[in-house]
Amino acid sequence: MSAKVGDEIILVNPSELMTIIKQVPKGKLTTIVEVCRKIAMNHDVEACCSLTTGIFIMTAANAAEEISKEGKSLDIPYWRTLKTDGYLNEKYPGGQEAHKKLLEGENFRVIARGKRYKVVDY
Repeated sequence: MSAKVGDEIILVNPSELMTIIKQVPKGKLTTIVEVCRKIAMNHDVEACCSLTTGIFIMTAANAAEEISKEGKSLDIPYWRTLKTDGYLNEKYPGGQEAHKKLLEGENFRVIARGKRYKVVDY
């Protein structure tokens, strides 16, 4: 169950977060901020903790990659969740390069912005 803090902010429930991420279809993207907004709206509070949201998404990404090494799938398209303004997440398994490869595999264009990568036109 998610916990309300001062009736204004909600701490993310990993199960709820996974449900939201699993709903992002191929060809679509979201950001950690957008996921937080959806969770906050679901609980009628002003905000959710984007730090814990990011941590749980990273944890799910690592779990998904671990399971894939065993030939199984958790069906969690974590790579469709970007950082703010369409930037790739360097903390996902394999870093930005692996994130870039997964996105390009779904026909997204990714460009370098200094040392970071960003999805074109996001």
